[in-house]
Amino acid sequence: MNSQTMSIDPERSWPSWAISITVVAAVMLVGSAFPAGEWYQSLAKPTWQPPPWIFGPVWSAIYAALAASLALLLQAPPSRQRRRSLVAFGVMLLLNAAWTPLFFGLQSPLLAFADVILLWIAAVCSVLTAAAARPGAAWLQLPNLLWVSFALVLNGVILALNW
Repeated sequence: MNSQTMSIDPERSWPSWAISITVVAAVMLVGSAFPAGEWYQSLAKPTWQPPPWIFGPVWSAIYAALAASLALLLQAPPSRQRRRSLVAFGVMLLLNAAWTPLFFGLQSPLLAFADVILLWIAAVCSVLTAAAARPGAAWLQLPNLLWVSFALVLNGVILALNW
């Protein structure tokens, strides 16, 4: 590893963290604006679905890791790989933010399933492009990819059980 990829410029570090935390917090706020409610309680769900209390801590940890990943990407030297990674990350975050309003707001497991399929593809692309731009940023995105993979299966099963 060369010193350029491992060094952190203090002048670029603070703004990148502030931007990262703000962006990821905005996505979290979108999700919290659409509680599960009675409609969700009435849906048939698989027996292996985690208890409701687990989602808050898991997503909080994932969003913290995503904020750190974004900060690392923003601190990376400008390059084609960095630009691609930031675009992939942005698409992934937008699709992530869209899932909760689609599922809980519109009460549409079908639209949410379409979104989570695209979200999974975007999360894979985000990890791969981050690996080329800043490997540490890619590693920080792996918990998100794993959870989105689980969410894809869970959303699909809920859709099938309630079709």
